[in-house]
Amino acid sequence: MSQKESSQNVFSQCPCVGATLDKLVQPAILAILTKGPLHGYELTQKIGDIPNFLDEAPDISGVYRMLKILEKRGMVTSDWTLIQGERPRRVFTITDNGKQCLEHWSMTLKNYHRAVGSLLKTTQQAVR
Repeated sequence: MSQKESSQNVFSQCPCVGATLDKLVQPAILAILTKGPLHGYELTQKIGDIPNFLDEAPDISGVYRMLKILEKRGMVTSDWTLIQGERPRRVFTITDNGKQCLEHWSMTLKNYHRAVGSLLKTTQQAVR
């Protein structure tokens, strides 16, 4: 195995390659649902369209787990929809509590953005 291949294996699960971006699924779900109700698969696809998710749809089972958590917390509600000729689908809608949570996320992400910008400058200076 070459040094490059070995290095890639070491870092494949490291947060330094963006592996923890799934933690941002909650605000992504809430933000997308502000545009209207969606079922889980559509939601997962729309999350994958957000550039910070590296143009990859997140793990659908992780999205459904988060939706279940959000529903228990009163951030989203769900209802079954029946369309003739298709299987039933659970459609999720953001609640007023979910919108308030999203406002908190917006401030938190703004603060993270500022902190990451400072950290980026520090790391760039360190690797020069």
